[in-house]
Amino acid sequence: MLRMDGWRIALLAAFAAFLQAPSAYADGLKVVYPSPGHVTTAERIFFIGTANPGEAVWLNGRAVHRSSGGHFAPSAPLAVGRNEFHFVHRGESLRLSVVRKPLVSSVPQGAAFAPGTIEPASDRVVQPGEPIRFSAVAAPGAVVTVHVGGKTVPLLPQPPAAVLPDNKAGLVGAVEPKRVKQVSYAGAIRFSAPGRLGKPIFGITVGTQRHQEMGPGALEVALPDNPKVIQVTAEEAVTRSGPSTDFSRLTPLPRGVRAAVTGQVGEWLRLSYGAWVNRSEVAELPGALVPTTLVRSVRLRSTPGATEISWPLQQAVPFTVELSEGSLTLNLQHALAQTDIIRTDDDPLVRRLEWNQTAPEQVAYRLVLKQPQPGGFTARYEGTTLTLRLKHAPPPPKEPGRLEGVRIVLDPGHGGAGDTGTRGPTGLREKDLTLPVTRRLKEALERRGARVWLTRDGDVDVGLKARTDQIASLAPDLSLSIHYNALPDAGNAEMTRGFGAFWYHPQAHALARSIHDRITKGLGRPSYGIWWDNLALARPTVAPSVLLELGFLTNPEEFEWCTDEKEQGNLVEAIADGVGDWLAGPRT
Repeated sequence: MLRMDGWRIALLAAFAAFLQAPSAYADGLKVVYPSPGHVTTAERIFFIGTANPGEAVWLNGRAVHRSSGGHFAPSAPLAVGRNEFHFVHRGESLRLSVVRKPLVSSVPQGAAFAPGTIEPASDRVVQPGEPIRFSAVAAPGAVVTVHVGGKTVPLLPQPPAAVLPDNKAGLVGAVEPKRVKQVSYAGAIRFSAPGRLGKPIFGITVGTQRHQEMGPGALEVALPDNPKVIQVTAEEAVTRSGPSTDFSRLTPLPRGVRAAVTGQVGEWLRLSYGAWVNRSEVAELPGALVPTTLVRSVRLRSTPGATEISWPLQQAVPFTVELSEGSLTLNLQHALAQTDIIRTDDDPLVRRLEWNQTAPEQVAYRLVLKQPQPGGFTARYEGTTLTLRLKHAPPPPKEPGRLEGVRIVLDPGHGGAGDTGTRGPTGLREKDLTLPVTRRLKEALERRGARVWLTRDGDVDVGLKARTDQIASLAPDLSLSIHYNALPDAGNAEMTRGFGAFWYHPQAHALARSIHDRITKGLGRPSYGIWWDNLALARPTVAPSVLLELGFLTNPEEFEWCTDEKEQGNLVEAIADGVGDWLAGPRT
C-alpha cells in the first residue's frame, strides 16, 4: 500500500466532501419552487432555490438573504391576478409568474349569480320536516327567489359571513377567519310530504333586468317509515363528519356492517347516527329493514399479550370507538341492551366494564383500564360478533436504553417516481433523504435490541394503504413514519424551522412527546411543535403510531443541517433514546 502525505489526505477528503455535499456549491441560479405559472389563493408566496455562495442574488431588484451554502427562501406579497418575479445572479436572469386567485368568487353586476355559489350544488335527500337551505351570491339590492316543489321561497340578504382558511393554514398559524365584502342571499323551507321535488329554479331581479337559472342539484324528501338501508362493501368504509373529504374522519366501518340512511348530498350518504359515507363503499339493500340488535352477553378474556372483549349481536351494526386517558368506550348503534350478567375476572389491562343505554338505539360500553392507554387496539366483525382487541403495552426495559423484544415498524416517507415529497433548495427530493436516514434509525434501534421492519427498503412506490396495511399485519409495539417538512404558500420558509411530531390517537401522544423532547431538549433543535393531525400514517390503531417531521427542507439553514451526515447520526440516536424514554416512563 502506498503511503500518502497528510496534505494529500486532507485534499482528497475535502474533494470527497465537495462531491457529497447536498448543499451543492451551485453552478448558477436554481429556483425549485414555485414552478412558473403557479396558482394559489395565498396572500404571499415563498421561493426555494440556490446559487453560487458568496455572490449576490437579486429578486425584483432587492438582495436576497443567503445561507452559508448559498441557499435562499425569500417571501413576497401577491396581488390578485398575475404576479411577475425576476431573479438575477452573476448575469443570469430567471423570470417566473405566480397567479393569485381571489378567495371568493367576484360578484357580477346586474341580474346574475356569482359562478359556483348556488346551493344546493348537488343532489340532496332530506327527511320530512328537515329544512332545505338555499343560497347564492349576487349584487347588492337584488330581489332573489327560489321556486321549488310548487312553492316560492324568498332569499334575503344575509350579514357578511367570514371565510375560514383551509386546514393546512393551521400549520402556519393562519387560523383567523377573513371577512369578505359580498352579499349572500339565503332562505329555507321544509316539506312534510315525501316526494321528488326536482331541481329548484333560482330567480333574480335587479332593476328592469331579470334572470332565471336552474340549480345544479335535484331535491327529494325521503320516506320516513321505510328508510334506505346500505351494507358496507369496502374492506373498511371511511366515515366522516360531513359530506366530503374535507370533513374529519370518524371510526371506519368494516365490511358487512348495515346502517340506515337518513340523508344524501351528492355521492355522500348520511347514516342514522350522523356519520357520512361515500356511496362507492356501500351497496343498497332494497327492501331491507333498518338493522337492529339486542345485546345480551359480553365476553371478556385474556390472551397472550392482549385482552379481547366480544359482543355477540344479531346483526353487524355500526359502532364508534372513543379512546381517552384510562378508558375506552364502544358505542353500538341500532342497539338495545338486554345485558344482565357480565363475567369480569381480573385482567392485566381492564379494571372493569360499565355500560349505559345512552339513547333509544345506542348502547355505550366503557372499559376502565389499569393504565393510561392500551398498547393498541383493533375492532373486527366475525359474522355478527364484534370483537375489540386491546393490546397490552410492552413492559418497561430491564436495562436503561435497551429495547429487547420491542417490535417497531419504520416508514420512510414517499418513494418511487410518483411520490417524491417536498424538495430542498438544490432540488434534493424528500424521498431520497428519508430512506437513508430511516435505515440509520433502524440500525440504531437494532443495536438497542429492537426488532425493526421497513415499509419500503428501496426507491419504490408504496401507497398509503399498503403502508398502513403492513403496520396492521405486523401489529408492532409502535410505528414511526419519517418525513421532512415544507410549508403551505402563506408560510415564511426563511424563518420556519424545527422538529415536529404528529399523533392522532391518544395512545400515541406520549410517544410523540418523548421523541420530541429528546430532539428539542437533548439535541437543542428548535421545536415546530407536537401536533394532533389526521394523517394516514398516524391513524393506525393497532399500535401507537407517530409521524415525525425531522426538519424543514424549505429552510436554507435547516436544509444544511438535515443533509449533514454527522447531524443525521445524532438525530437517529436521539429518536431511539426517545423511544426508550417512552417505554420507561408514564405513557400519558
